[in-house]
Amino acid sequence: MPRRPGEAGAAGIIAGNMNASPQAAAAGFSYSRTFFQELVEQALAHAKKIGATDAGAEASEGCGLSVSVRKGELENVERNRDKSLGVTVYAGKRRGNASTSDFSPAAIRQTVQAAFDIARFTAEDPAAGLPDAQDMATEQPDLDLFHPWDIDSEGAATLALRCEAAAFATDKRITNSEGAGVSAQQSHFFTGHSSGFRGGYASSRHSLSVAPIAGRGAQMQRDAWYSSMRNADALASPEAVGRYAAERALSRLKGRKIKTLECPVLFESPLAAGLVGGFVQAVSGGALYRRSSFLLDALGKAVFPEHIDLLEDPFVLRGKGSSPFDEEGVRVAARKVVDAGRVQGYFLSTYSARKLGMRTTGNAGGSHNLVLQSRLTQPGDDLDAMLRKLGRGLFVTELMGQGVNYVTGDYSRGASGFWVENGQIVHPVEEITIAGNLKDMFQGIVALGADAYNYGAKTVGSVLVERMKVAGS
Repeated sequence: MPRRPGEAGAAGIIAGNMNASPQAAAAGFSYSRTFFQELVEQALAHAKKIGATDAGAEASEGCGLSVSVRKGELENVERNRDKSLGVTVYAGKRRGNASTSDFSPAAIRQTVQAAFDIARFTAEDPAAGLPDAQDMATEQPDLDLFHPWDIDSEGAATLALRCEAAAFATDKRITNSEGAGVSAQQSHFFTGHSSGFRGGYASSRHSLSVAPIAGRGAQMQRDAWYSSMRNADALASPEAVGRYAAERALSRLKGRKIKTLECPVLFESPLAAGLVGGFVQAVSGGALYRRSSFLLDALGKAVFPEHIDLLEDPFVLRGKGSSPFDEEGVRVAARKVVDAGRVQGYFLSTYSARKLGMRTTGNAGGSHNLVLQSRLTQPGDDLDAMLRKLGRGLFVTELMGQGVNYVTGDYSRGASGFWVENGQIVHPVEEITIAGNLKDMFQGIVALGADAYNYGAKTVGSVLVERMKVAGS
């Protein structure tokens, strides 16, 4: 199995002036923060004028560039730009929403009126309403989230071509490609409530990816890799991404089925982030108050083994899940969601918290930077060490399908990866299904690797589950 490339590669050599100040880079936006604040104030003032008891408004804008290439040729160049003003109006315990992309005063008044009309004819909901004043964020730290990428379509195409070329140059058995791409995106918003909260910030997200194909005919195997960062200077080099994606595709050649059995399963770290996502889904407010979760009433209970902790930190500088406040303007905080295997908190918005008779956790819009840790993990527990701990079993590197039932916890996914004997990879495995129940899988985590990987807003190493069903031939 090839080793992942590190980040902070050579992209900065050709990326241009990526250290431009936010003020200079804001020229890429059509609207200023001050203009957005004026829009929000207009909307809130009109809501009050027409009799709304409470209101909230958010103005936002996003723009970016996406370039794709395939087999050494330019395929697509896309520029995106969107804008929106969203308004939420309350008539007592009745709530209405409306939005517009027209920022004229008349359109703003019409949008507020539309939201108010919806609210007046909506059934009352005791949980509806703005967040409580004591929950609102009073500080808005700068988390260094805005790093616009000063790159044009020609420069982006050059990067993508270098990435794909590196994949083809890795081995003559790389015979085809689904293409390579570069994306540079930035956005900003300003939001406000009639309760007095005001806030907003700009952010960016950039990526580089490639999907090479190895082999020919029925023996072809595809794999892919990418690098994604808020600051393009921190992206892995295009050559490193291309080579690693090619090595992954090559490692899958001559895959075979295995017989149906039960065995330990080692999830590669990017896939292990999906297990964390399954937990988050199960202990999020919407699933809990609808009673559509297999982890109902899990607070204070042991869902994981004692050696497992799950940390949440919204304040990681440049973090992909960082934010000074949640989507409702509620304060956020670093916390232990799981401590020694026991659930210490849910992921709640104001509405879901009220439905549950609890208090918001500042998770309107989702979780923030999550880190899964094991108290048993040693610094030397890299992938090789985790394969040795696996001993004899399945090392999974790709999952297919959406076979997770969050009501029961039942888990069944198509999979591919490698069969391992005596801690060593023996051969690739394909066309199999792995199955279990997430409750048992969480409790069955026996080891967590030090090969931590950041996948979106989740950071986790490879995860070894003691036993799962593997359906093969």
